[in-house]
Amino acid sequence: MKVIIIGANGQIGSDLVGVFQRRGAEVVGLTHQDIEICDGAAVEAKLAEARAQVVVNAAAFHNVEACETDPQSAFAVNALGARHLASASLRHGFRLIHISTDYVFDGGKRQPYTEEDCPRPLNCYGNSKLSGELFIQAIAKNYAVVRVSGLYGAAPCRAKKGLNFVKIMLKLARERGEVKVVTDEFVTPTYTVAAAEQVARLADRPESGLFHATPQGQCSWYEFAEAIFQYSGTTVKLLPATSADFPAKIPRPGYSVLDNKHLRECGLDLMPGWRDCLKSYLEETGEMKSH
Repeated sequence: MKVIIIGANGQIGSDLVGVFQRRGAEVVGLTHQDIEICDGAAVEAKLAEARAQVVVNAAAFHNVEACETDPQSAFAVNALGARHLASASLRHGFRLIHISTDYVFDGGKRQPYTEEDCPRPLNCYGNSKLSGELFIQAIAKNYAVVRVSGLYGAAPCRAKKGLNFVKIMLKLARERGEVKVVTDEFVTPTYTVAAAEQVARLADRPESGLFHATPQGQCSWYEFAEAIFQYSGTTVKLLPATSADFPAKIPRPGYSVLDNKHLRECGLDLMPGWRDCLKSYLEETGEMKSH
């Protein structure tokens, strides 16, 4: 199977390349220098030439604050880029797997969101990603839109200056010895390797539609930080805070836990628990406490 990964040098894209290669696929990794998804003609030319069976789109404009100040660029990448890929998928018959986000929801439900829940994005980033989802559902025939939440992985996150939440917590603990983390915002933090494994499982399947793909369970950011320090053996004073202590410039969902309902119904849910994912990440990065 020939697989193209768009956004191959990103946080999840890097792991997608590795996972598909380990499964024996012929993998072509494309970065922004190789393909401009905002350019429909460029997308058409590149994918017509490639003749892949599967294309995974992990490219996105995901700096939330930058999206808010530059909505035109956000929609060009996240919405029209998805539209161009969906059109190419329809013409050339490849399966399109598109990575989306929990930010399509507003957090008001306060219970895990299923694929059947109505989206209501709070910001430009969420709106642009939802638009991309809708273009794919309207145009493509063989596709999977995969929503993830709270990504962290070994590859740098460019939107966060190369850091992720785990790295930030460990860095602050070592520099300050004291960290304040919110107790009233909930998420299912998702290890990029686990998400990539789930995407690969969907690659050779016939089912089309929306899929939530996050680890089992949920936690507050405080509970996640607590587990990070516990499993890494980091000594730190961890203090509880609320979202009011850290006023956000851009509105974000305070509850964005996803339920993998569609994966379960198809018998395809591979996602482990969030604590197991964290342990795997800490082992991969050499931060796991030795026994």
